[in-house]
Amino acid sequence: MTSSEDLYAISADWLRSLEVASSTGDSKSFVSHFLSDGWFRDLLCLSWDFRTLSGSEKIHGFLSEVVDGKPRLEHSGLHDLKLDNHTANAPSPFKLPGLRDIEGVQGAFTFTIAKPAALGRGFFRLTQDANGRWKALTLFTNMQDLVGHEESSADQHGLYEGITWEEDVEAKFRAIEADPTVLIVGGGQSGLMAAARLRRLGIRALVIDKNARVGDSWRQRYPNLTLHTPAYQSSMLYSPYPTNFPNYIPKGKLANFIDSYAVNQELCIWHSSSLVSTPVYDSSSARWTVEVQRGDRKVFVNPKYLVLATGSGSPYIPTWNGMDEFQGALYHSDFHKDAEQFRGKRVVVVGAGNAGADICQDFVAHGATEVTMVQRSATCVVTSITAEKIYFKMPLPANTPIEELDFRRNSMPLVLLLQLSISGQTQQMKMLDKEFHDGLRKAGFNLTWELSPGSGEVGLDGFLFTRQASGTMIDIGCGKLIIEGKVKIKQGQEISHFDKDGITFKDGSKLSADVIVLATGNEPIMKTARALLGNEITDRLLPQEVMGLDSEGEFNQTYRPSGHPGLWFASGGFGSSRFLSKCLSLQILARELVIA
Repeated sequence: MTSSEDLYAISADWLRSLEVASSTGDSKSFVSHFLSDGWFRDLLCLSWDFRTLSGSEKIHGFLSEVVDGKPRLEHSGLHDLKLDNHTANAPSPFKLPGLRDIEGVQGAFTFTIAKPAALGRGFFRLTQDANGRWKALTLFTNMQDLVGHEESSADQHGLYEGITWEEDVEAKFRAIEADPTVLIVGGGQSGLMAAARLRRLGIRALVIDKNARVGDSWRQRYPNLTLHTPAYQSSMLYSPYPTNFPNYIPKGKLANFIDSYAVNQELCIWHSSSLVSTPVYDSSSARWTVEVQRGDRKVFVNPKYLVLATGSGSPYIPTWNGMDEFQGALYHSDFHKDAEQFRGKRVVVVGAGNAGADICQDFVAHGATEVTMVQRSATCVVTSITAEKIYFKMPLPANTPIEELDFRRNSMPLVLLLQLSISGQTQQMKMLDKEFHDGLRKAGFNLTWELSPGSGEVGLDGFLFTRQASGTMIDIGCGKLIIEGKVKIKQGQEISHFDKDGITFKDGSKLSADVIVLATGNEPIMKTARALLGNEITDRLLPQEVMGLDSEGEFNQTYRPSGHPGLWFASGGFGSSRFLSKCLSLQILARELVIA
């Protein structure tokens, strides 16, 4: 069974039968199209939330829940399921990494929803059950557009009658500033892509950012920072990078691109602006009152929706006794600017993740006499070459739009991805990096691929999904320095205290230093939210976490209802922000249309 005709016939027969079940609202029949341990991921089509259901019982329970007097599946009116026969999404064979005995046919399809009137896209992965019948291992349904309010592909034909383009943009900005529907706090990639998506749907979005210039959140970071993911994975919504950009983009080049992105996408942004006091939500008017310090003056705005896109949080700085006694330079990695000034000095970097590795490289490159990395716990390490092969590989033709890659990636339930990692993908990655890992171990560097001992080797995906990549290193050169002894490792000992000369550990050993850099990560996003919103609002949010996975395997609160009316969180990497910005915008649009 390898011919395209066979693949098409299997897919068409299964989808045709699923269409009968969905259009008649027959939940039992719908569930019969899955393997008993199959997965159903739905984004906004059957509920105004993100849901992942595993197993026939949970899927049936979800579809049978009563909404406005009808079972959920019947209420939604999911119908008109049609195969997508474009080259990238036509039925094709698949084989899951790590599970040698799971393979089958996959493909995309389109569909229509009756309530709300919407268009959607889906993706299936079919494999044969014990009786040889084709069933869904995974089914993904994703809302694309609300009928009559589709996302525009362009603003207009580019010809202006009686005014210039600049005057047209200025008029739009004045309208947004006078009455913003959405206020986005944070002008990094997540906030900007959310604003760009909202603009395409005709929703007035105002962005405020504490920095003086778009891109400063990247521009102001440590000098040798580059993206640790390939350029095609890290592109901005609607705007791929030029084809002559490097595969791993330096932070300054990225910052400049993001700056131009804001201009080209015509985003209304207030620079050097921040919240002055705790925003107040009026449930009767369903609006916020937000006081903004804009430059040297205070301004009040009354948006309906407040989106926090504040990034990864403020620096996390642990406290140890004696820190104030240390006579050298002591600072967090977020404030690392100039390794050259410490040429010839002894450096200790506390932390063995991406930032710690990058900063160790920077000190070595600028002639520090001795560089020591303090590794307090084991690190999940993968080389950039292997990461690109295993985690960031392009499963579609090279000229395929990034939106198709995002759609394909999101069609896989996140928890299933972790199961695949445990069942073999992580082992495959380790084999590719074996020589490198052996060298790190010999140098005293401790490795892990488990979130906790005995929990299974979830690998890089597990750390990304649950810890926002904390505890990981995508190696771009520091590993070689560790293996060669140019970066020494102090591993496995807890810090006891600081003194004027350096750090003493609980086993009595000591590291003398002229410079200590704390590459200890960032505070949780919820702590930033609490500082901005106060306890009364944040105490109402359940769970008390942004990002990380909920019990079903969806990201907590991110781009989905937060638990407080009018409050949303936009966070995550470039891929998440590109794809999920559409989900956020559709939810806000639906509330504006009073259909959510």
